[in-house]
Formats: sequence, structure tokens, C-alpha cells
Amino acid sequence: MLETIAGNLYDYPKYYDLVYGSDWKAEVDFLEACFQRFARGTVTRVFEPACGTGRLMYRMAQAGYEASGLDLNRKAVDFCNERMERHGFAPSAFVGDMSDFTLPRKVDAAFNTINSFRHLGSEKQALGHLQCVAKCLRKGGVYVLGLHLTPTTGAPLETESWAARRGNLSVLSRLWVVGRDRRRREERVGMSFDVYTPSRQFRIEDESCFRMYTAAQMKALLQQVDEFELTSVHDFGYDATESIEIDSRTEDVVYVLRRK
Repeated sequence: MLETIAGNLYDYPKYYDLVYGSDWKAEVDFLEACFQRFARGTVTRVFEPACGTGRLMYRMAQAGYEASGLDLNRKAVDFCNERMERHGFAPSAFVGDMSDFTLPRKVDAAFNTINSFRHLGSEKQALGHLQCVAKCLRKGGVYVLGLHLTPTTGAPLETESWAARRGNLSVLSRLWVVGRDRRRREERVGMSFDVYTPSRQFRIEDESCFRMYTAAQMKALLQQVDEFELTSVHDFGYDATESIEIDSRTEDVVYVLRRK
């Protein structure tokens, strides 16, 4: 039986980054393909709201982009900036609310690929986020937004797991649905990290609440933001050349929005 600690998983950036940062290449390749296919003009400055540990920000900087980001969690931001500086890049992440922020300069593209958008618990916050992103994007710039929709046909996904290893450190991450309230549009999700080192094995457990979106609800939300046009929709296969049609069974979706 593993020792169990109740805590915020985002307060453990080393473990978070190992698990979720190990599969960065498919996302970065997809983002670059989206910039080339859907943005008007050259993309050089990119921004990641809810950047977390900067797993993608850092890789975008390595690829030659001027990358910046924000996150609510100070420990994640510090981890991100320390890595950026260690590799010769500007410490360009800052602590902020992704539903209420401004940037000193407009960017060419923004991205938020793994469901962080659903941490915003109200329509007001979600709209605020989209409007803030629109204000920070130049005309012709794109916002690549990925999330899990709630299907209205068939059973939604109940569990997910990921594992990664670096040297003597191994982390197994699990996610499971605790409960759904469709009327309140709330999905409570349990999450854990099982951490294995030569000297210690333990589990960190957390619970989060995500706002639920059916395809129709997400469409209605996007239609309220006149500054954006929907240029393409993809799944988590991350193929920019293959767009999908959203139907009642769709769960994994990536919207490519272009600033008018």
C-alpha cells in the first residue's frame, strides 16, 4: 500500500512535467503545422495561457519562437522560468488569471491544448478568457484550443492513465471521473501521481472540477466572440491536414480559431 498524500498536483511540477512533458513532439509539430496552414503571415511570437510547467513553451522557444505564458500556480511558473533561463531563454512566464489578463505586445499565435480551458468554472470566465486571447492576438493570428467535450450519445470516457520515467524516477498518473452534474455542468475528477524513486514510493491525490461542454454548448460559446472565426477542427491525433466533423459522440477536439 502506497503512502498517500492529499495535495495539489500542480504543486509538484517536477512530477507533472515528467508525465505530461514526455509526449511534447506531436503537439509541437501539430502547432507549427497549424501556424503554417491557418495563420495569416509569419508566426514568431507565441503565448500559452495556463502554461503550467512550460512543457510546450520551452519546446517552442527551442524551435526559435519568442514564447511566453501565464499560469495561476506560482510553483509551476517558477519551474518554467528556471528551465527557460537554464537554457538561455527569457523567463517569460508569469502568474496570472487566464480569464483576465493583458500582454505588453500582441502575439501571432496562442495555444492551450490539454483541457485547461475547462478549469474556468463559469460562462463569464470562459468568455473573459476568449476575449482576452482575442485582444492579445494580432489580426490573422490563431488560437489553438484543445479540450474534452461531453458526448450526448454513448458513454463518455471515465478513466485515463499515463506513465513516464527519467533515470531513477518513475511517475504513473491516473485520472478518473468522480461525478457529473449535467445541470450544473460540473465534472468532478480525481487525479493521482504514483511516484517511485529508489528510496521512496508514494501517491499524491487531488480532485478538480471541470466545466462541461457539449458540442452545441461549445459552439454557442464560440459564436459569442465576434473577434474569432473557426477555421478548422481536429482531434487528439494531432494531424493538421485532417479536419473532423463534430458529432454527438465527439470527445477529444482541437479548435483552430483565427483572429478577424
